[in-house]
Amino acid sequence: MDEEIQFYLSEAEESMGKALQHTNLELSRIRAGKASPAMLDGIRVDYYGTPTPISQVANVSTPDARSLYIKAWEKNIIGEIVKAIKNSDLGLNPQSDAEGVRLNIPPMTEERRRDLVKQVKNESEGGKVRIRGIRKDVNESLRKLLKEGAAEDAVKDAEAKVQKATDSYITKIDDLMSKKEAEIMTV
Repeated sequence: MDEEIQFYLSEAEESMGKALQHTNLELSRIRAGKASPAMLDGIRVDYYGTPTPISQVANVSTPDARSLYIKAWEKNIIGEIVKAIKNSDLGLNPQSDAEGVRLNIPPMTEERRRDLVKQVKNESEGGKVRIRGIRKDVNESLRKLLKEGAAEDAVKDAEAKVQKATDSYITKIDDLMSKKEAEIMTV
């Protein structure tokens, strides 16, 4: 029974870590007024009939804080990159040349910053909900073990450890949210 309890505890820790990573990834995709190659992570280019991430067909760099430069590895793919960016929800106007594509990132309005902060809060809350769901699932599994004859003290200790991990991961998500909000609201 102790092995099963340890299994559930390690599963909880691993799942919560994945939820934190996912939340961090989603927050990194929200643009904060300055150029970041991560802004293009969700965009797929039609590469010989296959939807492919831009990072797999080109090198994305940030020449300055307000622009991105996408240097395609094959010149014939530049048109597809432009088309994919125009069709995305980023609202950017790509400008192509013989070597690649330049994206100028316009400064954000105060209203747009507030909208992005709301989006950050929603993503963060989603991460917290996932972590709480993991806690709920693990606690249910621990209660089943208790009914099957596990020691009550061991189950109570395990529940306390799961709660401590939950609190820790929720604090980490709050920290990510605070940093992202500060990044967005900085002019």
